[in-house]
Amino acid sequence: MNRLIDIGFRKVGEWKILSESISPSLSDLANSSNILYAFISDGEALYVGKTTQTLQRRLYGYQKPGPTQFTNIKGNKFLKELLGEGKSVDIYALPDNGLQHFGVFHLNLAAGLEDSIIKTLKPKWNGSLK
Repeated sequence: MNRLIDIGFRKVGEWKILSESISPSLSDLANSSNILYAFISDGEALYVGKTTQTLQRRLYGYQKPGPTQFTNIKGNKFLKELLGEGKSVDIYALPDNGLQHFGVFHLNLAAGLEDSIIKTLKPKWNGSLK
């Protein structure tokens, strides 16, 4: 987790369990897009993902996955299991500040970093969610 914080990830919320469903509670970056996000529990990065949607909209997919959204279905299951055990799952994010360019082209920070972060940290849910 410290390696994520070192490059600018910060806590922006947490997952909550409400009755039989899960819900993200975001304090920051809910309406940001082109963002990297991570689910952290007990100091361990469990999952790292990217989205071009707003963070709030992307997390809704885990909250209420559609029948063919296999990543979201598995993420929902894993989140419910951990939260059901009384563990906390924090949401960390790294927004794209729009300052990275290659010539006249904007470099999407989330797209550029996701593979390397997953390869280096090997979050245990990344392989099992796909």
